[in-house]
Amino acid sequence: NTRETAFAIRKLPLIKAKRYLEDVLAHKQAIPFRRFCRGVGRTAQAKNRHSNGQGRWPAKSAKFILDLLKNAESNAEVKGLDVDALYVSHIQVNQAQKQRRRTYRAHGRINPYMSSPCHIELILSEKEEAVQKEPETQLATNKKKSQA
Repeated sequence: NTRETAFAIRKLPLIKAKRYLEDVLAHKQAIPFRRFCRGVGRTAQAKNRHSNGQGRWPAKSAKFILDLLKNAESNAEVKGLDVDALYVSHIQVNQAQKQRRRTYRAHGRINPYMSSPCHIELILSEKEEAVQKEPETQLATNKKKSQA
């Protein structure tokens, strides 16, 4: 779930990403599930964001990533960056080591009860202004030599 949530806010401006995750927590917008979507139901909120229309509202993942975004925003503010020009330039989710517990079953059996934590890597960058293109009149044209 966290992978899909992270992929949904990739390359978004910081303000839009925070608003989007708050809407997910309020069930106003869905996170489209692209890769890990077997058994995920379809919803009209995900219909226009991806072709399969499958989506969910992963509250736990959205809350964790929203907290990370707020933390990164305050760090950028302390460093003196322009908060309005920040966007999510890189976000990556990796599997962490599983935590083992056990659950007791009938007839004296024991089954594993694993949790699946993850590492989240997040980088915010300032949006750079586009460089003006030089006027065409100053460019020199190269004549092609005929091959003999």
